[in-house]
Amino acid sequence: MTRTGTRGTTVPSVGRARRIVVVGAGIAGLQTALVLRQLDARCAVVLVSKVVLAESNTRYAQGGIAAVVPRVAETDGRHPRRADGDTGDSVAAHIADTLAAGAGVSDPSAVSVLCHGAADGIRALRRAGVVFDTVGDTGTSLALGREAAHSAARILHLGGDATGAGLVDALTAAVGRDDGIEVLENTFVSRVLLSTPTGSVPLAVGVRVLAAGRLRDITADAVVLATGGAGQLFASTTNPVIATGDGVALAWRAGAVVADLEFFQFHPTSLDVPGNPLISEAVRGEGARLVDADGRAFMADYHPDGDLAPRDVVSRSIARHLALRASEPATHSANSSVADAPDHSSRNRVYLDATALGEEFLTRRFPSLTELTARYGFDWSSEIIPVVPAAHYWMGGVRTDADGQTSVPGLFAVGEVARTGVHGANRLASNSLLEGVVFGARCAAAIVHGRAGAPSFDAEPVDLDSHRAASYAFSRRDLQDLMSDHAGVLRTGAGLDLARKHLASYRAGADPETDNLLLCARLLVHAATQRTASCGAHYRADQTETAPRPAPGRSYVRAAEGATE
Repeated sequence: MTRTGTRGTTVPSVGRARRIVVVGAGIAGLQTALVLRQLDARCAVVLVSKVVLAESNTRYAQGGIAAVVPRVAETDGRHPRRADGDTGDSVAAHIADTLAAGAGVSDPSAVSVLCHGAADGIRALRRAGVVFDTVGDTGTSLALGREAAHSAARILHLGGDATGAGLVDALTAAVGRDDGIEVLENTFVSRVLLSTPTGSVPLAVGVRVLAAGRLRDITADAVVLATGGAGQLFASTTNPVIATGDGVALAWRAGAVVADLEFFQFHPTSLDVPGNPLISEAVRGEGARLVDADGRAFMADYHPDGDLAPRDVVSRSIARHLALRASEPATHSANSSVADAPDHSSRNRVYLDATALGEEFLTRRFPSLTELTARYGFDWSSEIIPVVPAAHYWMGGVRTDADGQTSVPGLFAVGEVARTGVHGANRLASNSLLEGVVFGARCAAAIVHGRAGAPSFDAEPVDLDSHRAASYAFSRRDLQDLMSDHAGVLRTGAGLDLARKHLASYRAGADPETDNLLLCARLLVHAATQRTASCGAHYRADQTETAPRPAPGRSYVRAAEGATE
């Protein structure tokens, strides 16, 4: 690996067949870069991270990675040996669970690619140095957990609840061992460079980057967007501050088709403290329960699966339960852990009760979360902890085929920034890391083997450039509060229209990340306005009846000419 920080140049080595720029260093970007080099040792990879290499959404993933794999031990790194016992699971069941969570909007073929590719993906990670948790005296059987909406225990994890950090550490180490991967840290990509050969369509030929206050262009044979999501659209989010929708904004301005942007998942259990650190769904999978301020477990009132209902259902149920309680006189249960709270705000909260799991189990199974909750003054083995739904994952994004190719030749997208069709209207827990692994490898293979050109997608033209006359200066917090109030867990037609008008009045400023958020907010609200019925994570409180068959996903493309501007 060659590491370039805020200075230096990027020049391909003599004899390289191709140079590929990968934008983003989460699991999708790291996997793509590594597989590119594995498939073509002459390929020069430039891996661009707008912060230090190890910082990404992936690092904060706790629960694990979903996969149906035989319980095997890799005795020498090449020849797996089956361990005793069977998981009682199947790829077909994983597919069925993913489609059910997607609420009728997922692409079955993409889901099949994901689930059938899981075992190979896990083997590739283990070869790259990832060490998953095991059970038993011999350490040969993978430890498998269960999370909400999964019909079986199929979640692999590292360090109990530090899966994302473990994956990032292992893959960045693998990148560091490869001299053919150049890493640009603290480097912001401001645009995708396009070329239009005579009589042809625009082709992605590189990126323009900003580092140390200086702009420069990096040419490439292909550009891969792996920039993650846009949790910073909302006031409460589990995402780090770098999740500003950069990839969707880059692709939109380059003329790529986007799709399903109304579907944004809110994780039901972030810790209700500044920064909203995630409390993994795996905790509820082990038996923890959501309770209100009176100590009453309420999820069974809203869904037959109770605390293990799909994420969108749990987040929505929390919002509805709090609204119901706000309209009722206060009552206290004799079993309430917060019955004597001195302020009324405790009544407007929900809590996670993991006390029945015990200190020994919580410390062993969730060491990072035990440390996290203690840092904020909670002993979760003996007291309930306050939680709140927080923006977590954008199911929509840049539309791609099963190989990560966008509608712009030479431009690819993988991971959360991509809309592969896997997640539909609601992502199944722990499928996102798997998507980065499986589709990152497929993207790399498509680039190396030169598969068919860019796909053609039907898309509705949208003119967002009509907002050029906008005159209202705004802060990022203004945008986040607006989106949380009117385009969050619960939405209405009137609220979305109000959000649209406010967003239209906001004037782009000097901060490129906030400008990207503004563009993503306008796109999300436009898509949400077009879907008038509730579906998955898109819940219309004024249209609560879900259609027997949801409307298919909708795709959009920039209407204004001059996509290279």
